Amino acid sequence: MKKLFILFILISFCAHHSKAQLLSGKEKIFTHADTLRGSNGPDRIWWDVQRYDITFQPNYADKTIEGNNMITYKVIQENPSNEMQIDLQKPMEIDSIFFNGLQRLTKIRRDGNAYFIKLPQESLNSINTITIYYHGAPREAVHAPWDGGFIWAKDSLGRPWMTVACQGLGASVWYPCKDYQGDEPDLGASLTTIVSDTLRVVGNGRLVVKKELPHHLVSYKWAVKNPINNYDIVPYIGKYKAIDTCYNGLKGKLSVTLWALDYDIKKMRNHCEPDVFKMLKALEYWYGPYPFYEDGYQLVEASHLGMEHQSAIAYGNHFKNGYLGRDLSHTGIGLKFDFIVIHESGHEWFGNSITSKDIADMWIHESFTNYCEALFVEYYWGKKEAQDYVYGIRQNITNDKPIIGHYGVNDEGSEDMYYKGANMINNIRHSINNDKVFRDLLHGICKTFYHQTVTSKQIEDYINEFTGIDFSKVFQQYLTTTQIPVLELYFSDNNETINYRYTNCVAGFHMPIVLHDGSHEFKFLPSTEWQSKSVKTAIEANMLNPISIEGQYYLSCKMVQGE
Repeated sequence: MKKLFILFILISFCAHHSKAQLLSGKEKIFTHADTLRGSNGPDRIWWDVQRYDITFQPNYADKTIEGNNMITYKVIQENPSNEMQIDLQKPMEIDSIFFNGLQRLTKIRRDGNAYFIKLPQESLNSINTITIYYHGAPREAVHAPWDGGFIWAKDSLGRPWMTVACQGLGASVWYPCKDYQGDEPDLGASLTTIVSDTLRVVGNGRLVVKKELPHHLVSYKWAVKNPINNYDIVPYIGKYKAIDTCYNGLKGKLSVTLWALDYDIKKMRNHCEPDVFKMLKALEYWYGPYPFYEDGYQLVEASHLGMEHQSAIAYGNHFKNGYLGRDLSHTGIGLKFDFIVIHESGHEWFGNSITSKDIADMWIHESFTNYCEALFVEYYWGKKEAQDYVYGIRQNITNDKPIIGHYGVNDEGSEDMYYKGANMINNIRHSINNDKVFRDLLHGICKTFYHQTVTSKQIEDYINEFTGIDFSKVFQQYLTTTQIPVLELYFSDNNETINYRYTNCVAGFHMPIVLHDGSHEFKFLPSTEWQSKSVKTAIEANMLNPISIEGQYYLSCKMVQGE
């Protein structure tokens, strides 16, 4: 999942999708380094990550770390060059590398933030390990989680409080890895963190072992059994206390642990715990079982706003409802729940279980997760409140550039992947016109692509096939352009006929319109050509009010003069 978007902080630069131009009229120019970072290149494609086993020790005094990562991998293609690309961002440095634990590798070259390592000859389908020892002062996050990096904070009592937030920037900012979103460690990962015995470490999944070490040090080894995004693997280091409980969910008992700084434990229990259980109940209803029962669910107080770190969600909303006490929907509805608890936990389904192979397709993470806020509202306060919420968040849409970015160069698209993407999903829901089918669709996506990396096309094709409705032009319109379709209407034949068409849209755009007013329904299928349909009652005529239509669909609707 992507760094949490905040309306009040806008990215100053713009990179368009290849089908569109920048507002300045110029295409963004990508570099060799962008390709190394964002593509599944020749020195990545031949090997598949099976597991990461990371050990590291942070030095709070000088903001450095040292450690190692044992990468277990499978050879899935021939490797003509016998080279492997490993990513580790400057100023971090690799010290030494060992193949299968014994053979030291010395033929290493560096190209920016990528290392290329010469390996012995390997047979197809063999499983091997490469252990990389490294050290350095990792890039420090200045305004986490938006800029990303290692976080060397202090709690309110001046005690060390450390963690990492690195989505987008990449996990290679602090440990060596295959920093490509399309390849997750299939057999899980472990993180062993060595700290002072005055501190406690929380990690993803479950605590495997805690060891007392010389010199007043202690190591905590945490591990997940499930595949995990590189950027989701993080430590939380501080004066933590835990609330241990469980949730009786769709797959049985789910362990739930809430972690807070010692002086915030009551706030965590009183404020966050109720929303966590409400979230699990609502999202299991809409999306299906929580995807990581084997690893459990944790919510961990952090010094930054929040991130969707798998099975260990970062929480920094200061125990307030809304988004730091604000309502992003501008309706009052957003103040009924803690935004960070709901949104970041929603990423367990979309972002963590289902992950886009390329960050250009991050709408898969953010659009569905943003829409889960409305689904949460609907579960507890009804559909009208939910639809008001979706309508309200439109005010945050900028239409600065397309939602889908460039492929193969580590390029995210517009932040509109949140609010515009959620409204696109809401359009699709209205066009399906059957909430049971829509819920079954969400369950189907979560089941079919469970623990997988996917492309936008896979999700689009699945929705089209499942619903029996061709939404291809809808996806093209809302994901690859900044144009908002205009639905033009005019009455004729003494207001007994409505005439309609779409303009300001991609060629061939057609999105079914289904309007509701109490027990009445009016359906039509506009295209880019004028069409007409009889209007039988005054109720139907009233339903064709542009304001009413815009309330149900994210588009511009206007009455025009008849031709």
